[in-house]
Amino acid sequence: MLAGALAVLSATGAVMVVLTDRTAPESTVDRAGPSAQQTAGQLAGEEVTGPASRHRLGAFLGSGGDGVSAIEGFQAWLGTPVTVGHTYLPGHRWADIEGEDWVLAPWTEWLRGHKGRLLVLNVPMVVPNEPPLGSAAANLLRQGANGAYDGHFRTLAQRLVDRQAGDTIIVPGWEMNGTTYSSRCAADPDAWKAYWRRIVAAMRSVPGQRFRFDFTPVRGAQAIAWTECYPGDDVVDVIGMDTYDQHPGRTFEDFVEQSGGLREHAEFAAAHGKPMSFPEWGLFDYGDNEAYVRAMHEWIMSHDVLYQTITDYCPHGVWECGSFPRASAAYRELFGAPV
Repeated sequence: MLAGALAVLSATGAVMVVLTDRTAPESTVDRAGPSAQQTAGQLAGEEVTGPASRHRLGAFLGSGGDGVSAIEGFQAWLGTPVTVGHTYLPGHRWADIEGEDWVLAPWTEWLRGHKGRLLVLNVPMVVPNEPPLGSAAANLLRQGANGAYDGHFRTLAQRLVDRQAGDTIIVPGWEMNGTTYSSRCAADPDAWKAYWRRIVAAMRSVPGQRFRFDFTPVRGAQAIAWTECYPGDDVVDVIGMDTYDQHPGRTFEDFVEQSGGLREHAEFAAAHGKPMSFPEWGLFDYGDNEAYVRAMHEWIMSHDVLYQTITDYCPHGVWECGSFPRASAAYRELFGAPV
C-alpha cells in the first residue's frame, strides 16, 4: 500500500484518503493516553517495557512531516514508546525514488532524535509505480536488471547516509506478488529478482551504509506465489508480510493456513534464518474486528518478529480512525500500557 502525500492505494487498488490535518472523526475511543504516567524519557524510547517490548512497534501515520508530527499523539494514546517510523517514497518519477527532502528530512530528523529508533522506508522499483503499468512493466524490470537505474538507488543511499540514516530498513517493491503496483514480480520474475539484487548492490556500495533489506509480499494467493520472487539470502535481511483482515480468507485461521499465508511466511523465514516483519497490517473488510487484532498480537508475540507497523487511517486504523472502538481498545490493551 503506497502512502502518498494525500492518498494511497490499498492492496485491492481502492483509493484511500490520508488525512493531512491529522484530525480524526468523533468516536467513543478514548484518545487521551496515559502520558502523565509516563516519563518523557520512556516515551522517547529510552526504555521499552511492557507488552510491546518483545519487538519494535510503530504505525504508518503519514508520508512526510505530517506522519512525524502524529507520532507523539499516537504514542501518548498508546502509552508505549513508538520506536519504528514507517514511510513510503512516492513513485511518480525517478526523482521520487532518489528520496526528496519532504520525505527524508522530517523522518531522518526523527530517527536522529533518540537512540534506538528504527526507520523503515518503502521504495518503488520502477516509475510510474501506480496506477500499475501493463506490459511496459516487464521492460522496466529488465532495464533495471541490466543496471539502467542503479544511479537512482545510489543517490538514495547517499542521501540517507548523509542524513545519518545509513541503518534504515529498505523495503523495495513491496507486495510484489500482487497487481497493485508496476514494481510487481509476475511481469517477469527472473528480471524482478535480478533487479532486486542490483538495487541492493548499488545501495550497499555507498560508504557508511548499514542498510537492511526487507522482502515483503502481501499475504495469500495473488498473481504469483511470493516464494517464486525471493531473490536470495545474501540480499535479504528481513522477510516481511503485509496482512489485513481481507480476502483471500475470512477467519484468522484462513489467514494462517491459506497458500502464501502466515504459516508459510513464518516457516519460510525460519528456514532461511531471517527475522520476520509486518510493515503493514490492520483492519479492512470485516469492520470492528477485535478478534483479528487479538489474533495478530498473539501471532506477533509468538514469532521472531523484528518490527511491526499498523496502518493507521480509515479503513485500517485504531487511533486516528474512530470507526472501530472494540478493535482500538484491544490494540491499546495488548500493545500499549493504558491506565
